[in-house]
Amino acid sequence: MKTRLKRLAAACLAGIAAAALASCGSSGNPNGSLMIWDEAEKRVVNLFSPMEKTEPDVESTARNAMDTTVAMAEEQLGVTLAYNTYTAEDYQDKTYDDVALDRVRSNMDDMYLLNPDTILTLGGEGLLMDLSGLDCAKNLREVVKTANVVDGKLVAIPQEVVAYGLFINQDIFDRCGLALPETPEDFLECCRVLQENGYETPVGANRWWLETFVLAQAYADLYNGGNTEAEIAALNSGEAKYSDYMRPGFLFLQEMIDLGYIDAEKAYVSEAIDGEGPDFLAQKTPIVMAYWGAANTETAYGSPDFNLQVIGFPSSRGQMPVITMTGYAVGANAEHAEDALRTLDVMLSDEALQIYSEINKVISPSQNVEVDCIPALKPLNDRIQENVFVLGSNAGMKVEQWGNTCLIVRELLGGATVDECMAAFDRLQEESLSK
Repeated sequence: MKTRLKRLAAACLAGIAAAALASCGSSGNPNGSLMIWDEAEKRVVNLFSPMEKTEPDVESTARNAMDTTVAMAEEQLGVTLAYNTYTAEDYQDKTYDDVALDRVRSNMDDMYLLNPDTILTLGGEGLLMDLSGLDCAKNLREVVKTANVVDGKLVAIPQEVVAYGLFINQDIFDRCGLALPETPEDFLECCRVLQENGYETPVGANRWWLETFVLAQAYADLYNGGNTEAEIAALNSGEAKYSDYMRPGFLFLQEMIDLGYIDAEKAYVSEAIDGEGPDFLAQKTPIVMAYWGAANTETAYGSPDFNLQVIGFPSSRGQMPVITMTGYAVGANAEHAEDALRTLDVMLSDEALQIYSEINKVISPSQNVEVDCIPALKPLNDRIQENVFVLGSNAGMKVEQWGNTCLIVRELLGGATVDECMAAFDRLQEESLSK
């Protein structure tokens, strides 16, 4: 399931777009904040993404990196990319995922930048083209194929592999005499000491990323115990239960909520980074969770006034990175399919990915592209180099993991019991077995 990832520096979706894409199911304003740019007169490829192109005065390294690869494709192919974009204003709006599903099903665009859960849903519905024939697909890491091959078709390719970790204020840990946690027990003890030292809510959280704690604990052994394929086969056949894997992580989150280490009510309505970021940067909150690219981006955590360390999530096997990925896809019935495929082939070529990765300092989906990481990311990077990580999205699992776990964690934040959350996983598994 995994291939050796050498000298990898990871990141989430391109910069500001990451927070918008870190979405699961929701409902609300059907219009949201949809923005559309004028199309060029000739050979237009319509791209739906959450890129914030309406604020040119805001410096975004990640946006610049993507735009550089787009410019390469436009110059080489003589096409113009027309951006259609959406960003949810708050938790009451439709999520980016909701809007993306609607647009793909209605064949409104040619190319789409999609979250892992949306990729699996639309790929399973046959609404995304097979990209395996593109030249760029020949160089993909195995982990990328594992996440994005649905029913034998490679339905999406990312510009970067996403690694999530715990962002820790090392200065606060040093003042409190704390070592970086390895196990769930270590983490709870750190939170206890931090709370005793005046940090009332040690962990800053939002409505999207608490599933990383669960996934790290649920699948640490599955992905690192040497029996991955057999364990997944048992889950897919119903011989094993997803809820048995998930229960320890949910019990862990419930304990953190009960002890006041996480503010469940705030997390339930908070957007990623916007909710917990200000207190973390102000050194009021010692710990948050985020994607790797947030450590490189000044609009997130790239310029803190303290010593930042990014580590894996606590697990039975120590600090555990959680890897997932967004991906570019082409609609199965895209009006400009040929130009869209050619555009992707340029944007995802080794030449373009090298430039993209050097600007963003990210894990490249290509096995031929490697970039060094900044010092703050070294602890997380060391684990990935050791081939130690958990996949948050795996197309080989019949029950989609990233989005479903996110939604069920939100039920926990909203007051559901752990048993009720496990019953939700059992229902999902029963539905998968009946198909």
